[in-house]
Amino acid sequence: MTIPEFQQHKRDKKKLIVVTAYDALFTRIVEQAGVSAILVGDSLGVVVQGKPNTLSVTMDDMLYHTKLVAGAAQRTLVIGDMPFMSYQASTEEAVRNAGRFLQAGAIAVKLEGGAVMVDRVKAMTSIGIPVMGHLGMTPQSVHALGGYKVQGKVKDQATMLLEDAKALETAGAFAIVLEAIPTSLAKKITESVSIPTIGIGAGPHCDGQVLVLYDLLGLFDEFVPKFVKPYAHLKADALQALRRYKEEVEQGKFPSDSESYH
Repeated sequence: MTIPEFQQHKRDKKKLIVVTAYDALFTRIVEQAGVSAILVGDSLGVVVQGKPNTLSVTMDDMLYHTKLVAGAAQRTLVIGDMPFMSYQASTEEAVRNAGRFLQAGAIAVKLEGGAVMVDRVKAMTSIGIPVMGHLGMTPQSVHALGGYKVQGKVKDQATMLLEDAKALETAGAFAIVLEAIPTSLAKKITESVSIPTIGIGAGPHCDGQVLVLYDLLGLFDEFVPKFVKPYAHLKADALQALRRYKEEVEQGKFPSDSESYH
């Protein structure tokens, strides 16, 4: 999957399927399922590192996991999620850090913010670094937003988000994630830009959807947003397997003769 192929999906009206992944094993499984792209998300701060939000995730964290994913991916578009303070301070620092993601094996990077980030997006795309935008509920702004809340429910907010989407497109972004916004607004934005929109809590009218892998598989259940649909319940399966293992070891049933060398 290349950037032009990714964008062609919108023109062909074919849905784009995006999931997060953070290591080689899950990358291979995700790729076998035939997804369009893997986002190495800074969500790893919550689902892998156990933090309350994504703000403590560092560039070193992201580059490590990006290398794992990119090293295992054979066909899937790999997008590196730029962590908090890796691009906000200056355009020069943003470009330098985006380049580090490509050196780690990513094909593109994702950053949060609209018109305020246009100079960063222009600077990156002008030297060949593909950029995915992210609008709506932006997790790195969780404190400024007052928590994980739906955005764009009032007219002024909705108008600003639409303008932000157009600004990102003009700046050269190849796609935009729309998170936790009303369905009608996501539909309007999707129809107003020529680049793909990837929804997460933004309804069915986006050009594609993204979910955090651990949510999708039912592995992470400490906080389950309304927009998450678990397609499996692997935490329950894992607990059952571990309890059986514990029980068999305690009862002397494992290892049996068939698991022993002679």
